[in-house]
Amino acid sequence: MKLYNSQGRPANGLKRGKFRGLLQSTFEMTNGLMMDGVFRSFDKDGDGVIILEEWVRGLAVFLRGTLEEKMKHAFRVYDLNNDKYISKDEIFHMLKHSFIKWPSEEDPEEGIKDVLEMTMKKMDLDHDGLLSYEDFEKSILDENLFLQAFGPCLPDNTVIDKFDQLVFKDPEQ
Repeated sequence: MKLYNSQGRPANGLKRGKFRGLLQSTFEMTNGLMMDGVFRSFDKDGDGVIILEEWVRGLAVFLRGTLEEKMKHAFRVYDLNNDKYISKDEIFHMLKHSFIKWPSEEDPEEGIKDVLEMTMKKMDLDHDGLLSYEDFEKSILDENLFLQAFGPCLPDNTVIDKFDQLVFKDPEQ
């Protein structure tokens, strides 16, 4: 007997906790906010379970995606409330969770606010106080470093190489 979720889909698959564990152990992600965003990006139907098809498609973008696919992934990760815009509050929240707090800093939030303002000046091309996908895309095409400006939401090449060696190692060895 197969179990189904509330949308009538098979209930088997990766739930948030197991997915976060995989991101930590396999892809060395530690930022909970980013891991939750990556989960949202993989879980295309928003049912709280990543089924095999979503896992394969998400992993393809995560590991080998085109720049366009990676931009869409990053935008979805950063759009915390899924309203199709990245607000200053969302950026502040992500930066706050991404920066390392130095004990000597009196008010680390002031530094985050400074970075936020500089980032918005560069990326908010229509000056409406929000980053639309179009703002985000144009900014990244001008400067690729903006792809992960608000926190690491994609694995780096070293981690991808380790993953490849683990998954595609020669069974004769």
